[in-house]
Parts: sequence; structure tokens; C-alpha cells
Amino acid sequence: MTGTGVLPDSAIRAMIESGAIAADPAVTDAQVQPASLDLRLGTVAYRVRASFLAGAGRSVADRIAEFEMHRIDLAAGAVLEKGCVYVVPLMERLALPMGVTAVANAKSSTGRLDLLTRTITDGGEEFDRIPEGYDGPLYAEICPRSFSVLVRPGMRLNQIRFRRGQATLDDVALSGLHRRTPLVTGKALISEGLGFSVDLQPEAGNLVGYRAKPHTGVIDLDRIGAYDPAEFWEEVRSHEARIILDPGAFYILVSREAVTIPPDYAAEMAPFLAMVGEFRVHYAGFFDPGFGWAEAGGAGSRGVLEVRCHESPFVLEHGQVVGRLVYERMAERPARLYGSGIASNYQGQGLKLSKHFRDPA
Repeated sequence: MTGTGVLPDSAIRAMIESGAIAADPAVTDAQVQPASLDLRLGTVAYRVRASFLAGAGRSVADRIAEFEMHRIDLAAGAVLEKGCVYVVPLMERLALPMGVTAVANAKSSTGRLDLLTRTITDGGEEFDRIPEGYDGPLYAEICPRSFSVLVRPGMRLNQIRFRRGQATLDDVALSGLHRRTPLVTGKALISEGLGFSVDLQPEAGNLVGYRAKPHTGVIDLDRIGAYDPAEFWEEVRSHEARIILDPGAFYILVSREAVTIPPDYAAEMAPFLAMVGEFRVHYAGFFDPGFGWAEAGGAGSRGVLEVRCHESPFVLEHGQVVGRLVYERMAERPARLYGSGIASNYQGQGLKLSKHFRDPA
């Protein structure tokens, strides 16, 4: 029996064995990450009029019947079009024991494509949050924001993490951890998590990020390293250590700080306070144990930032704080760490697009 905290890979496998996590077809070993489980798309997508939550006492199937426009068979592959909202039943379902809650999130590659993906459940009144005792199916709500995408059954766009009890480190505990094991390069800004800032003054050159082009082709999510970045992205360069964000535009930027997640901890990226400007780091995300950990090959790993500007142009300057990492205790150290013995596309990363794009020359 694991203790209090985020459940590791061994506990996730035990939940599969006990039936607390079930799937058709069965969960594969490749889905089990150090501190999370990848979720797979099912065989049909429902195009709906609008995003929704099921709401107390209502099922997602009921709401689909209310808002469905048409349904799409994914078996041979199908395009989810930019600007549309889809609901896809997932292959996995849960029967959570009491005392165990779950939170879901888009995977790194999903966020870097501006592919808004959230988990909804029967009776759910929040996206991505699943209470103890939930017994029922899981659904992905998918809204491609910048690019249309080709999807197939079994693709893994989001992931789920399980917790027992209170796992979050308060500022005192986080400060103590940073003293023992430096969590970022440079000075640590600790306030309701570990703050991180944007890098707009690279050591070499003046490339600081990428902005999604408005009219592009389709991205097949199974094609890795297949696409020329220039066909989908504009380079963002700065000679003044600042850029002006365009309203509605989507950017890939990078944190100034290198980040470390020690083996006994996990972290979640959270947006910074809205009062800091007319933008937000668009997607939260999971950081697995071992991300940026030197012994797992990750020394110098920086956080990639998915940024969307809101209503008016906004000047973003080098070193401006744009988000925070909320650290959590693991219930036990996972058997495998991020970047060590598993496929980890972003260990040791700097400014980097999703795995679907070739590295720029």
C-alpha cells in the first residue's frame, strides 16, 4: 500500500490489476508513465455545438445527445478541424476507491500544437478533476485551436494522475526542498509554488520563440519528425529582449530557468495570476519525476511555454514571471524516471516545438 501523495507507476499497475482502471482493449505497458497514465482515444468523435460539462446528476452521453451535430468514425483516421469542438469517448474507465482522486491534463506534445484537450466525466462540474469514488467512463473534449489534426483510435492526447490525500508542498516545504536540491537555476521565486520567467535574451542568436501561422495544412499526429516548421510556424526574434504579443495569437516560448523535478516529487505547471498582463500560459501540464534531473540525463531542461495573448497587444519582457510550478510529493519513488528507460522526447530541452516537427537547421 502506497502512502500519501501522487501515486507512482507501481500503484497505477496495481489499480489496473484490481479493476480500478479498466479499458477495452486492455491498458498497455507503454501507457504507464512514472507518475501518470496515458489515455487513449476511442473509435468515434462527436462534433458538438459547444464545450460543456455534464453537471451534477447528468451523463456525458445525455449532453452529447443534446449538443451533437454529427459523429465521425475514427477507425480509418479522421480530421478534427481547427475551431471546432469534439467529444471522444476514451478507451479507459475508472472505478476510483475512496481516498484516491485523479486529475487529467494534456500531454506535452498536445499542448505544443495548441490542441485544447480536457477530460470530462459523468456528473462532472469541473474539467480534468475527478473525485474519489467516481465509477464511470472518461471522455476527451478536443478543440484544435491553431492546426487541424488527423487522429486515429488509440492515440494518446491526454494523461491522468492519481493522488491519495494531500500532496502539494507549501512554500515552507518547497523552500526547504530547494535548499537541499536546487530546483531552478538562479534565484528561486517561491510563492504558492515555484515561479518561472520567460527567456527573451538567448545566449546565442536572437530566436526567442515561434508563432503559429493562421492558415496551414493538417498535422497527422502519428507522424513524428515529419513536418517542416516553416510551413506551420513563424520565427519570433528579438533584439531588445522583449516581444509584443498579438491578440489571439499562439506562441511557443521557453523559460529562462532550467527546471529540476527530483525523483520523489512531481510537479504541475499552473498559470500565473491574470493581473500580470493580457496573456496566459495557455495549458497546464505535468512534470514527471526525473524531469531535468542530471542522473536521468536531464541537466539543463527548461520549461516550454505555450502562450496565448488575450484582448489587446501586450509587451512581454525578458525575465517576466509567467507561471509557476506546483510541486507534489510522490507516495513512493517510481520504478522508472522521466528520461531514464522510457521514451522521453523533451528531456534536456530548450526552445523546442512538438515532436511532429523536424529540428530547424
